[in-house]
Formats: sequence, C-alpha cells, structure tokens
Amino acid sequence: MTQPNPSFGRFGTTIASQQRNKVLRNTYWLLALSMIPTVLGAWIGVSTGITASLSGGLGLIVFLGGAFGFLFAINKTKDSAAGVPVLLAFTFFMGLMLSRILAMVLGFRNGADLVMTAFGGTAAVFLIMANLSTIIKRDLEGMAKWLFMGAIVLMVGAIINVFVGSPIGMAVISVMAIGIFSAFLLVDLKRIVDGGETNYISATVALYLSLFNIFQSLLMLLGLFGGDRD
Repeated sequence: MTQPNPSFGRFGTTIASQQRNKVLRNTYWLLALSMIPTVLGAWIGVSTGITASLSGGLGLIVFLGGAFGFLFAINKTKDSAAGVPVLLAFTFFMGLMLSRILAMVLGFRNGADLVMTAFGGTAAVFLIMANLSTIIKRDLEGMAKWLFMGAIVLMVGAIINVFVGSPIGMAVISVMAIGIFSAFLLVDLKRIVDGGETNYISATVALYLSLFNIFQSLLMLLGLFGGDRD
C-alpha cells in the first residue's frame, strides 16, 4: 500500500500559497498602475471639457458602449501580452468618463476638498475590505450572484434616472452603489486571497470597477449634499 507523503503535501501547500501571493501582489501593482491613466484621462476631460457635451442619452450610449467594448477586449486578451495595455486604455477611458462629475464637483468652492474626501473614503473602504478578506474564513462566493442581481437593478435605476433627472433618485442610487460595490470588493478580494482567481488582469478589473463605482458614488453624494455654491 502506498503511504501518503506528508512532505509532498506541505510542498503543494507552499506552491499554492506562493501562487496566491503572486496573483495578489501583481493585482495590487497593476491596480496602482491603472490609477495613472485614470487620473490622466480625468485631467484631460476636465481641462478640455471634451466630455461636457456627453449628457443624457448620448453620454449613456458612449459610456456603456465604450465600457462593455473594453471589457470584452480585456476578456479576450487577459492571457496575452496585450492584456495590460488594453486594461490601461480602459482605465484611461473611465477617467475621461469620470471627468464630467469631477468638473461639476470642482465647480464648487470646496470642490477640491470634496474630491479628496471621496478619495479618502474610497481608500478607507478598500483597506477595510482588504483586511476583512484575510480574516473572514467562510466562503463568500454565494454572495456574488445576489450582488450581481443588485448591480443589474442598480444599473436599470441609473439608466432611468438619466432621463428623469431626480437628485433624490441619484442619492438613493449612489448609496446603494456604495453598499453593493463595497460588498463586491470584499468578495473579489476574498476570491484572490483564497486562490480562486489566478489571472491578475481579471482580478484587477474586478477591483478597479468596484473602486471606481464607490469613488464616483461618494463624489456624487458629496456634490449633492456638501457642495458650496457661494
């Protein structure tokens, strides 16, 4: 009878742990790198006003078409050398799309403070969820499908509100988005920590989208209720 080899089991566990750490490390580095084209795109958008005309239905079409087009391209190239450049192009596009709300908030007298507050709040959420992902032992994958359904409802509500233009509706949507994407952030981080995600480009996209939506929602709430027009 073949006896189990304890040393082989430990070796396999070590290899799996190293792989998880590599994916997590590469994901964090790529996530940090993705902030550069995001900031560049936002700066160009605010400085030139290139996205100012993208309001209402036109802005929605450009955003959804561009975002889903890039996400499709990332999924096709995530295992090749083209994956990182496509991801960075996507984050530049998202920065451009963010510039409209940034320009609106920066139009307030305390606009710069509101932007920094939103950034600080987003960073705090990320740190909390990153720590929770290493502490929580239970599997969180069951949450993913409910969060996905919540995100669909959220997107439909946001599309409707584009045409309705209700500030209260936007506030409710923003609060829901912060809750849903904070939970998404935790689930995705937990998946990486547990070794369920082995592609760092896919992992980066998931974390980036959650952080983008949290920041944008915080910015919207701060602009609605904390903007100083005097």
